[in-house]
Amino acid sequence: MFLPRRFYIIILAIVAILATGFWWSWLFTVGQVLLVLFALAVIADIAMLWHRQGITASRQCSDRFSCGDDNEVALHIDSSYPFAIDLNVIDEVPHIFQRRDINFAHRLQPHGTCRIVYHLRPTRRGVYGFGHIRVFASTVLGLVQRRFTCDRPVDVKVYPSYLMLNRYELLAMSNNLTELGIKRIRRAGNNTEFEQIKEYVQGDEYRSINWMASARRNQLMVNVYQDERSQQIFNLIDKGRVMQQAFKGMTLLDYAINASLVLSYVAVRKEDKAGLMTFNEDLDEFLQAAKSSTQMQNILETLYAQETDFGETDYSALLINVNRLIRKRSLLVLYTNFAGLNSLQRQLPYLRQLNQRHRLLVVFFADEEISEFIDQKPLDSEEYYQQIIAEKISREKQLIVTTLQQQGILSLLTTPDRLSINVINRYLEIKSRQMI
Repeated sequence: MFLPRRFYIIILAIVAILATGFWWSWLFTVGQVLLVLFALAVIADIAMLWHRQGITASRQCSDRFSCGDDNEVALHIDSSYPFAIDLNVIDEVPHIFQRRDINFAHRLQPHGTCRIVYHLRPTRRGVYGFGHIRVFASTVLGLVQRRFTCDRPVDVKVYPSYLMLNRYELLAMSNNLTELGIKRIRRAGNNTEFEQIKEYVQGDEYRSINWMASARRNQLMVNVYQDERSQQIFNLIDKGRVMQQAFKGMTLLDYAINASLVLSYVAVRKEDKAGLMTFNEDLDEFLQAAKSSTQMQNILETLYAQETDFGETDYSALLINVNRLIRKRSLLVLYTNFAGLNSLQRQLPYLRQLNQRHRLLVVFFADEEISEFIDQKPLDSEEYYQQIIAEKISREKQLIVTTLQQQGILSLLTTPDRLSINVINRYLEIKSRQMI
């Protein structure tokens, strides 16, 4: 049982009346009568609230949340009281959200129900724990409150932004790709892959005769090949300290993880094979490229647990592992970040070697806050010099793009919030230009 503010206000008013009876005796009698009436009202209020179970509540939400997206949570409240009831509903959300506004006031009619909906936007992957639903009920008298503890604590896993897949699903269908300005998608006609063995008929290539199969069947058999349609797309995600810069509550690593998930989904829908590699000082995780029905789930589960140790990225180890694990020519989409031109120069020899055997696309990030600061009018000399430094940093990003172009390496400089759509556009452009 809880005593609301109304209870204390009435008690203070009655005490004031009783105290005033020191000067006017009739007020003391009035105060006594009011005190008895108030005690009876409190007893009646308690009897009304506690004579039955009263309130039940349950929480409905997905068993996994999408990082960086608004995830819906619904609370269902049912009343078995035969009279109207006032409710104060508090959901114990995970502490990481630091939400103090999950507190809803509602009035339920006799035997009524209600549904309360709110949204949570996680910015980090991991396991989030919900607590109980606390419901405080009071009658129209409002002298006491009864607390109901409903539902049970539950853990929810926060995965990379799988909700984003729904937004880009239409972009992965051939009939809708014109919305991105891509008119023609390449099928790799210069390469072939084995399809089946069939009987020889006049006009078949002699070079395709399968002599071992012919000997077993005692007649000529030929191999049938088809144009190779699947190409390998690998997302290479840098997990070093440079990817821990935050933008709108999320790290660059989380933006890269979300973008790689969406790109893998689009690639699989385009009949390409999607693979994954995460690295820092050494190889961390590797998924061989595939287009099977379970590949997206494998990628999602692998990306879910990715964290950084804030170490320095070793690109020489990346080169060794790519050469060892990825034998077929592929499109490598490398998500990283460069503090300046000097940091690029240290890694450039390894990037050149990666680009020799594969088609390399380096994706790195523009600092939107710096761009906004540059556009502001300086208020004093100190801010003027700060803008000069900011402009120097911004120009270095453009110099990195130019340097990569001079080395024949594809690059994409983008803001984090535009990362996913820009990567998809560049992937489709590369395919349409037969650049893999």
